[in-house]
Amino acid sequence: MSRSLRFLLSLGSVLAAALVGLVAIPPAHAAGPSYVALGDSYSSGVGTRSYIDDGTSCQRSNYAYPKLVAAAKGYSLNFKACSGATVSTVTSGQLSALTSTTRYVTISVGGNDAGFSSVLTECAQPGWMSDCDGSINTAQSFINNTLPGRLSTLYSSIKSKAPNAVVVVVGYPRVFMGEDCNAATFFSPAEETRLNATADLLNSKLSAAASAKGFKWANPTSRFTGHAVCDSTEWLNGFSSPISESYHPNRLGHSSGYQPLVSGLLVG
Repeated sequence: MSRSLRFLLSLGSVLAAALVGLVAIPPAHAAGPSYVALGDSYSSGVGTRSYIDDGTSCQRSNYAYPKLVAAAKGYSLNFKACSGATVSTVTSGQLSALTSTTRYVTISVGGNDAGFSSVLTECAQPGWMSDCDGSINTAQSFINNTLPGRLSTLYSSIKSKAPNAVVVVVGYPRVFMGEDCNAATFFSPAEETRLNATADLLNSKLSAAASAKGFKWANPTSRFTGHAVCDSTEWLNGFSSPISESYHPNRLGHSSGYQPLVSGLLVG
């Protein structure tokens, strides 16, 4: 074999090895933009009946809209939303996840502060043994007079801790469609109308507080119309077992209701 041929063969081997090395080492990918999901059970995914074993009682679900949005958009999710959260517990237990590098934030909170679950429990009983109107009146008074101040303080803290983030405040759907098809509950049409009006009132305060801080507002009311409890295709669970699953968005509520709504706002 001539010296020239040996040189060419040797050069070819070196080049081949170099190419193999290039193929074998995948390019590095930077982590996606930081997304922090704050809030209560409507964000954690209660109602989907499948929960992440993370050592907490927060009932966070892979079927919840924050998980779905993050996966679809390639965002790096810090999932802090927790069942039962109030403005106070969001402040004390969730806001530490926010930093100046946080790019996106979603938050749903206020329903537990207003005692909405206890109102539903009261109103679900037969009229002769419950004070549904009294419970609704108390909740509406709280929403009108106390909640706005709490929201303003919370939203100011979010803005301070994550000054560069796009923040989306997420509201609550109307739960009822005017009829009660659940054998174990006794909601009258008038009670359902008042309960839906209370959800609207809560949303109006959330929207106003969000606007005051320059946050975006995600109103699910129209998306869930036709998909309330007892509609032909429910995106919200009716009375369920275990009872904690009741009156929360199911998997369709998150994937078809909340995900498209929030995804369209969680940009910029």
